[in-house]
This record gives sequence, structure tokens and C-alpha cells, in this order.
Amino acid sequence: MADAYRTVAAHAQADFEVKGSEFIGHVAPAESVDAAEAFVSEVREAYADATHNVPSYRVPAEEGGGEMLREWASDDGEPSGSAGKPALNVLVQRDVRNVVAVVTRYYGGVNLGVGGLARAYARGVSDAVDAAGVVEERPHERLTVTVEYDDSGTVRGILESEGVDFDAAYEAQVTFEVRVPVDDADALRDRLRSATSGRVEL
Repeated sequence: MADAYRTVAAHAQADFEVKGSEFIGHVAPAESVDAAEAFVSEVREAYADATHNVPSYRVPAEEGGGEMLREWASDDGEPSGSAGKPALNVLVQRDVRNVVAVVTRYYGGVNLGVGGLARAYARGVSDAVDAAGVVEERPHERLTVTVEYDDSGTVRGILESEGVDFDAAYEAQVTFEVRVPVDDADALRDRLRSATSGRVEL
């Protein structure tokens, strides 16, 4: 069985103040480096007037999951080692993966020192993870299922009965974008093929 792992349940944020500086921690689930980078860009854009937006993430090193993790963080202009590393350490210590965090800081006029910064950035991530909640997830894979209209009702019925997440697009043909636990993917493929007498494109 593909190993279950811990991740955040949803997007969340948490804010607090330290000696006049305002800190806002943001976290979100992310299944790839691209998804993590997109979230970082989103926060940087939304808080473009902030003094710092410090990112960190732990995501699969390659598309489609796998055990190898890419762990990355940046100090974003704060003194070296005072921001990114303490933020990333929280994700490691809390044993969450497939997750991205950004801590936004609005400078309040008082220098916090390296220790004070490290505590504040770690708290930003920790509070945001608490706000999001931690869930146990199983590795998933994404599947694109394409059929003619005649078979689309059958396919939709199977996906609904399996309880998997999917989006449907009705164009010249019907395309279902499916997210299915890795352990269940082969059985689902077999079920779709036999229900459509092999007419389904996977």
C-alpha cells in the first residue's frame, strides 16, 4: 500500500504582532514544486507592500508523488538563517508534507534580532498549520478519462460510486479529470474499461 502521509487540510492563515511588526502566516496543500511556487507568487502579489514574504515548502521532488521530497526555503532579505530555515523546520518537526508556507512581515520599526526573527517566522508557520488543521492523506494520482457522450453517464456513475474527486468537461467528447488514490487507480481503470467495453481513453 502507498504510504499515508500528513498534510494540511486547507488553505489557512494566522496573524500576530511582535514589537510592532505584523506577521501573517499562510499555508496551503501543494502536490508539486509548480503548485508550491504558484502559491508563493500569489501571496507575494497579494502582499506586495510587505517588507518580507518568506517562503518554505516540502513537496514531492517529481510529478506524481513519490517518496523523494524537495525541501526549500528562502530568507527573502532577512538576515541569513533567521527566517526561511526556522519556517521550514516547523514543517519538518510537524511531519507535514505536500505543503507550502509563506510568512508575510510588515516591519514595525524595532529590530527583533536573529533569535526574535527565528521565533516569529517559526510561529507564523506553526499558527497557520494549526489554523488549517492536519489530515492524513494517501498518495493520489491524476487520471484523464475521455469518452463519447453515449458512455459519459456510465463513467460518471462509476466515478461517483467510487467517491473520487473529479471535474467533467463536455465538449466534442466528454473529459473527466480524476484524482484517485494510487492504491485504487488500477482497479478504477479496469472498471472503466470493462464498463465501456474498452471504448474509454485513459
